[in-house]
Amino acid sequence: MEKSLKSGFVTIIGRPNVGKSTLMNRLIGQKIAITSNKPQTTRNRIQTVYTDKERGQIVFVDTPGIHQAKNKLGEYMVNVAERTLKDVDVILWLVEPGNYIGAGERHIIEQLGKVNIPVILIINKIDTVEKTKVLEYIDTYRKVFDFDEIIPASALNGHNLDDVVDTVFQYLPCGPMFFDEDTVTDQPERQIVSEMIREKSLHALNEEVPHGIAVTIERMKKRKDASKSKIMDIEATIVCEKDSHKGIIIGKNGSMLKKIGSNARFEIERFLNCKVNLKLWVKVKKDWRDSDFFIQNFGYRKDEI
Repeated sequence: MEKSLKSGFVTIIGRPNVGKSTLMNRLIGQKIAITSNKPQTTRNRIQTVYTDKERGQIVFVDTPGIHQAKNKLGEYMVNVAERTLKDVDVILWLVEPGNYIGAGERHIIEQLGKVNIPVILIINKIDTVEKTKVLEYIDTYRKVFDFDEIIPASALNGHNLDDVVDTVFQYLPCGPMFFDEDTVTDQPERQIVSEMIREKSLHALNEEVPHGIAVTIERMKKRKDASKSKIMDIEATIVCEKDSHKGIIIGKNGSMLKKIGSNARFEIERFLNCKVNLKLWVKVKKDWRDSDFFIQNFGYRKDEI
């Protein structure tokens, strides 16, 4: 039985905002990676685990979007994404449906040409276009790269995701599972909680602010309480780059910070399965995205900058 199992690492790549995190969350059936309609939402390499007792295990690696870097944090993100291509067994490339292949996609094609790994193209968001156009889009991409498979799908509504999993297993090597059956992610709880707070900030704030924020968890501790109900005390700091941004994040009479805190608390309580007492602060660290010290301090690994 053990010999018939397949296990391996699968990276999900693509330009920012094509639905990589949504796809990964949907495939594993739990929210781990944060999502928003703003680019550069995912900054770190996040691993999640899909286990099928009969077939084996897929370790999905969600990466930052591959884009033109404008600062050290951007360089870090692109390095993480591009380096991941060499460390996996299968590459899933997500694109949006369309006939136009832009500079961003061509850069990714160039990177894919440097590795000898099966590449599965997923044309995502097909629920947003006419069905008759899908074959046309498949043909457009087939002409520019020799994909092992092309699958039209919708991460948002789950369309064709069973096909994605079945196809991935076809290309994985035989071998034992890397993680226990009940493992869903290798991300520490603190990291996921800080990302959930950042996600709610991304959703609530104006365009110019979110790129320049980071979230650090100062304290995260279960309360020792005589009653049976569990309560987690969490203290976190939202770091921004400008004094004017601090004012926007706090809002009039603290209204914006309360909104972010309330939305984040709801999500964190669902994730931790307990009551949460969340306190948020806002600090300014000017131009932190161009500082090696702050990038590393906020949880981004120095060896990947």
